[in-house]
Amino acid sequence: MIISETIIEAYTDGSCNTEHKIGAWAAIMFIHSKKVVLKNTLKNTTNNRMELLAVLNVLDYLTTQNLNKSKVIIYTDSQYVKGIEGRIEKFKLQNYRTKKAEPVRNSDLVKSLVHYIETMHIDFVKVKAHQKKTGTENYNRFVDKLSRRLVREYVSGHKFIKQ
Repeated sequence: MIISETIIEAYTDGSCNTEHKIGAWAAIMFIHSKKVVLKNTLKNTTNNRMELLAVLNVLDYLTTQNLNKSKVIIYTDSQYVKGIEGRIEKFKLQNYRTKKAEPVRNSDLVKSLVHYIETMHIDFVKVKAHQKKTGTENYNRFVDKLSRRLVREYVSGHKFIKQ
């Protein structure tokens, strides 16, 4: 695989209101001197799915922009996402199934991420979650606040019936 000189940095995060199963993901990328923000909300989801979707949407975007040969550095506070990289062989050996022969959680998204890891040059960097505001720009904090705000706005804009 030939890798271009372009290095793209992306900060990703996901959030979920577990009571209503409403989630959001957000990402900010730096491509050359351009800043790109991606975000979305979903129903019937989990925090881990939102963390995965934030990363996958960055990689999808880069692919559609013909930037999939670039080196991509993804900053995430999700140990779940970061840990997938080290479990690829196990996932494949077990056909994305647990010891009890059940599909691994989020297997659809995990398979997509594994595909990208195997076909692109991606480095994952684990960062501390929920950082306090400091004097310097913190893009992990930005995507964290954005994803949580999107969840709050979605939940407050919809009426939910207690069951």
